[in-house]
Amino acid sequence: MPVIGIVTRKYVSEEKHIIDIIYSDMQNAVIKNGGIPIGITLNSNYKKIIELCDGIIFQGGDDFEEFDFEVIKYLYEIDKPVLGICLGMQLIALSFGGTMIDIKNHKTKLKYSHKIKIKKESTLYNIFKNEVINVNSRHKSTVKGTSINISAISEDGVIEAIEAKDKKFFIGMQWHPESMIDYDDKQNKVFEYFIQICTT
Repeated sequence: MPVIGIVTRKYVSEEKHIIDIIYSDMQNAVIKNGGIPIGITLNSNYKKIIELCDGIIFQGGDDFEEFDFEVIKYLYEIDKPVLGICLGMQLIALSFGGTMIDIKNHKTKLKYSHKIKIKKESTLYNIFKNEVINVNSRHKSTVKGTSINISAISEDGVIEAIEAKDKKFFIGMQWHPESMIDYDDKQNKVFEYFIQICTT
């Protein structure tokens, strides 16, 4: 069973303690597809930490560490499978020349917020086997100008997915498939495919 490292995010408790967390729906998505999820905090020993993992997930959140960029570039160099979700996608884009911009109307609590169009020549299309899918949306920022290939955009032109075509699996997506797998079986294909790649 592949070990999937999920990069933790900071959370402040009611007692003002800083806690490193992973989201339960992310953990459940990994377990459902045969992976062993472990929460990892990135520090100067990140290369040793990464050696313990068959793949890495950068989950969503509000804040990131400058250190994340160094780690993402290292993962790219060694071709370790990477899945970036929401903030995770933005970190990948920023690591490769992108800039962040604020947007409106993409932060909702709806199960389906809008449609996205997937490029046929992408790994993402190989996963979903569809050019158009419905996704949720919980972000208030997006990215532009990255050198990583854009593989999907929303109806209003916002980047929804990016990927490095020359890597085993190096994909970022703006929506949250981990929160959709209980009511949309198609979204589980993301984790199924990712963990299969991590197994080989």
